[in-house]
Amino acid sequence: MILLQPDSLRLEKQRPRLALTLGDPAGIGPEVILKALAQIDFAQNYDVTVVGSKTQLIQSYEQLRQQCSDDFVNPEDLKILDIDIEQTITTGVGDAASGAASFAYMQVAIARTKIGEFDGIVTGPIAKSAWKAAGYNYPGQTELLAKLAGVTRYGMLFVARSPHTGWTLKTLLATTHIPLREVADALTPKLLANKLDLLVECLQQDFSIERPRIAIAGLNPHSGESGQLGREEQDWLIPWLEKERCDRPHIQLDGPIPPDTMWVKPSQAWYGTIESEKAADGYLALYHDQGLIPVKQLAFDRAVNTSIGLPFVRTSPDHGTAFDIAGKGIADATSMKAAIQLAVELASRRSAQVG
Repeated sequence: MILLQPDSLRLEKQRPRLALTLGDPAGIGPEVILKALAQIDFAQNYDVTVVGSKTQLIQSYEQLRQQCSDDFVNPEDLKILDIDIEQTITTGVGDAASGAASFAYMQVAIARTKIGEFDGIVTGPIAKSAWKAAGYNYPGQTELLAKLAGVTRYGMLFVARSPHTGWTLKTLLATTHIPLREVADALTPKLLANKLDLLVECLQQDFSIERPRIAIAGLNPHSGESGQLGREEQDWLIPWLEKERCDRPHIQLDGPIPPDTMWVKPSQAWYGTIESEKAADGYLALYHDQGLIPVKQLAFDRAVNTSIGLPFVRTSPDHGTAFDIAGKGIADATSMKAAIQLAVELASRRSAQVG
């Protein structure tokens, strides 16, 4: 493993220091990392260390160079915190071996970040099934990050910047990886208050929006239509929201907005058919698909998953391992590039606030 010495840490302090995990080495993580780093001048803007198997990365590089003519950064030019892999990894096959490897990369990156070696982590895509095959039962990387960072308040915020207008969509999920039939029971005033706290803190700290406007979705069609299509809005969601408005006079809280119309203004701001100021600064969706269907519809190739509530920055591309195309040279690195750039922005802003 490559260890950064104390003198090196001081010299690199002026630039954000990022740990970039390889993700599942059998997936497209190696490819999108090598492509993304070839497209941005990371040496001038920040310090990046790839956390993963150097041998695996070199093998991927050599294979990809034979498959296509795209630009890839040479692994020999990268700083790599080498994590040895004892078992054989087969490109395109996610299994216990690849799951154990990607889990080990995460453990090392989190441990090094906690002691101050890195300012943030950008994580390559992993396969939950491969983690489970390796004996690690976590719903995803977010939950592992929260556990190892020692936090109980955290959330999944999806960030995407429009290539048409520059407007930034920011969507937080109230519930994440749970079955749809469990969503209504999982949602409570306490849970939503915690998520709203996180979103407000994030918008103020990471995006410098002191008095944000936040749109909050309803749960049922037409937000329950006065109790005719579901009682959750009438029984607790609307009373909770009215209380939050009284408790947070400096925040504009819109809602509960019918889920089928909440995403109209974000779409218009994304494409420039309305002024971006007419859209909200943040959106709080109540369950996974309610938030991620519109996010991926608008920004499938450039959305970034950002973990908020952690003591350090963490971003990740909003796509999976794509085992079916791994090693073929056709994976799109746009989301990985966006994840790296957002991590740089957030880490720089936090550093400036501390300084």
